[in-house]
Formats: sequence, C-alpha cells, structure tokens
Amino acid sequence: MGNRFQVKDRFADGAQYIGGRLRSGTSGHSHTVVNPATGEEVLTYELASTADVDAAVAAAKAAFPAWAAATPGERSDALHRFAAVLAAQAEDFAYAESLQCGKPLKLSTEFDVPGTIDNTAFFAGAARHLQGQAAAEYSGDHTSYVRREPIGVVGSIAPWNYPLQMAAWKILPAVAAGNTIVLKPAELTPLTSLMFAQAATEAGIPDGVINIVTGAGREAGEHLVGHPDVAMTSFTGSTPVGKRVAEVATATVKRLHLELGGKAPFVVFDDADVEAAAHGAVAASLINTGQDCTAATRAYVQRPVYDAFVARVAELMASVRVGDPFEPGTDLGPLVSHVQRDRVAAFVERARAYATVVTGGEAPGGALADGAYYRPTLITDAPQDSEVVQSEIFGPVLVVLPFDGDDEAIGLANDTPYGLAASAWSRDVYRANRATREIKAGCVWVNDHIPIISEMPHGGYKASGYGKDMSSYSFEEYTQVKHVMYDNTAVARKDWHRTIFGDR
Repeated sequence: MGNRFQVKDRFADGAQYIGGRLRSGTSGHSHTVVNPATGEEVLTYELASTADVDAAVAAAKAAFPAWAAATPGERSDALHRFAAVLAAQAEDFAYAESLQCGKPLKLSTEFDVPGTIDNTAFFAGAARHLQGQAAAEYSGDHTSYVRREPIGVVGSIAPWNYPLQMAAWKILPAVAAGNTIVLKPAELTPLTSLMFAQAATEAGIPDGVINIVTGAGREAGEHLVGHPDVAMTSFTGSTPVGKRVAEVATATVKRLHLELGGKAPFVVFDDADVEAAAHGAVAASLINTGQDCTAATRAYVQRPVYDAFVARVAELMASVRVGDPFEPGTDLGPLVSHVQRDRVAAFVERARAYATVVTGGEAPGGALADGAYYRPTLITDAPQDSEVVQSEIFGPVLVVLPFDGDDEAIGLANDTPYGLAASAWSRDVYRANRATREIKAGCVWVNDHIPIISEMPHGGYKASGYGKDMSSYSFEEYTQVKHVMYDNTAVARKDWHRTIFGDR
C-alpha cells in the first residue's frame, strides 16, 4: 500500500470541515474511532455542537448564491477535477475506509473507491444535462417553459456501512445541481467523508459548498434536520430513525429524501442454475459483512432444489476466510463495532429457539478474539413471521426457506415492510419477468444480486423510503421546477383584464 498517511496527523486540527478548513468541535464531548478488527484507537475527536452545525449551515448559505449562479459547464469542470483528485488519492481513501469500517481492503480498493470516482465522473457529465422543459405554446398567445433550479442548502445524514460512497451519493447530485451541502457522517466512520470534502477543496470547489459536521445524531443531526436555513434533508439509515428524521423535517416543511432499511429476498426457482445461485447468495449475503441494506438476507428456494441449495451454501460459507481486513486473502472482515457484532449475535441466539443454525452462529476466537468478528451464518426452518425473516439484522446472516409455487414465492418475497432490493433466479425469461414486475422493490436483479452502476437509480418502496440516489433521477430530489409564462401580446393582457373585470 505504500506510505500510508497518519490519521491523527491528518486530522490534528479537528474533525469538522466548515468553510473549507478543518476545525475542532465545540460540544465538549469526544468520540473515538476504533479499528473494529483490533479494538485499537484510530482517532479521538471533539463532536460537533449545535453551534458548529449553525456555522456549517451559515457557510453553505453564504456559498450558495455564487455556486448556484455558476454555469453547468463550470460546475462540471470542477467535478471533473474532483474525480481526478480522488483518483490520485485512491490508495489513502481505500486504507482509511477499511481502517474505520473493518471491511477487507480488496473491497475498498476494488468497489468502494472506484465506485465513488466513477460516480463523481458521472455527475461531472450529468451537470451539463440538467435541463428544464422545452418552451411551447400551451395557452394561445402565451409562451410557457419550466426552469429547473437548485433548492438551497441541503442537510444530509449518512450511515456507517459505506461512509465514502454514501457521502458521494449525497454530495454529488446536490452540488452538481447547484446546491450547497452540510453532511453529517456517522460518528463511528467520519474519516473518508472528511477526506472527500478536503479533496473537493483541492479540486477548486469553492469554500462552503461542501461542509462536514461530525456530531451525535440527537444533537447535531436533529439540529441540522430542523435548521430553518436548510431547505432539504437527505437521510440514509434505519427505518425507525428515518421516521424521526421525517418528524423533525415536517416542522419546517422541508423537501425530504429517505433511503431506509431493507430485507432483500433472493428467489430461486427450480429451473435456476443452482451452483450460480448458491455462489450468488453467499456473495450477496456476506458483502460488507452483511452490513448492506440491499444484501440478500432471506432466500426462498423452490422445493425440488432446496436441499441442494442449502447444502452448497453451507459448504461455501464454511470456506469463507474471516480475518484481518489488510490481509490479501481475507474474504470477510469484522462488523463495524462490538456493539453491532453483539446485536447480530443476539438475533441468532434468539433464533435457535425456533429455527436451525446450519453453519456459523458464533464469533471466532484465537487471533481474531479482540475484533468485532462473526462467522458467516446460515439459518433454516424459520417461520415466515419470525424475527430473523422480518427484521433487518445487518450482519453476515442468511435465512433460507422453501416454497412450492410461483405465486407463493412472490407473496413471500413481498411479505415484509421493506422494498429496497430483490433478486430472481431462473432460466425462464417469462418467469423472471413476472418476478421483476410483481416483486415490490426499487431494484430487482435477475440471476445476479448486488451490482450497481452510476447511470441507474437506487432507492426503495414501502418502509425502505422514497427518492433516488445516483443517476439523473437523483436530480429530481435536489432541484425544484418553476413555471415561467410570457404574455406575447399587449392585446392578450387587455382581453384577460376584461374577462375578469369587464369593460372599464
């Protein structure tokens, strides 16, 4: 990896990025970022206070008029430079992401960082195609057209599972559309969000356009959501917290974008390639140690292939290499914290009373005992209404259940409050097409699960929230439309006047 930067040196001036510079928080409370693979301290920093949030919002508000007035070409050029800076610092970003999250370095290096750079390059191009509606004669002697305008200051809150990518998904469409932003990352994982904002400054994006406040959710987060100068809130996280965000945002009638929890079904029909489906289920359930809202969490497998599928998944899970994120051979790192590890373990322990734990279901010992590790876990025989089927576990746990007919499979797939992602595995195009049509989720893969691309939208149905990240569809979240109407003749105005008031 070359010469890795020293985190404590990098953030010696503090872990708030406001108006183009680092500064310390003023809440009087500190937080320690911990390497979840070892339990060792990475960085201790002062959390943001409400006054720090006010300062960040003020910086964003001051920067908004000039940034909104920049031409699409100017914003595009800045984002292209931004992508180049990110590419030059890719090694540092990958190291910091794995250090704070515990994800294998190969995942950060091959997925998180390249995906973020690609997303930046996409919005650099998309910034030049942010159009209103063409003018047309809709009303006799009047000409109408629609302007698409930025909203103002955006207040965003990002989660800890993909801190770099989530920062990018919040920041890029907002600033490409001409908004300014204050982002609050999770307290556990602020490093790459701060680095992202610093890279934007290096690329020439003006001070105050992108600001980062690292504070507690109940203090800094709620204050940001409820701030009167914040015109829009974008939140990614759990559904219960999303409900609280919506409640706070309602008081000031803000635009709201919510990407919430998921419980993705993985439907395997009896004509599927079982070997491919088994490999897909293991990869899709264990991605990022299962801490992914689109991860495959409940597999429904048609009875003729059910036993073979369960046996193969158990075999593959047992072969997964759990270990140090910085070791090249590691497949699965720790969860983000010991608290999260214990939460996942508690789900599995409660499930033993009503289901079968086929493999896993324990934390490894030995050299990994100090980390927040948990073995890949396969559960069968769980009732459809049980906790492990209905609730978001957010760990390396896959539940597999049988089904008989296609109607039953689709009914079971839709039988949770969530609707973020799903997949259907079949060689029959008509069967697969029916599944994509009838499963209620924002993304349905066919014979695959997990891949995303910058050009296509990401967002959910039902309790998984509303609104889209990525793609040009995300501009709908971060812009507002204005109808402009011209009276083309003085006669038309007089006629309208007489219609309303009569001849005078």
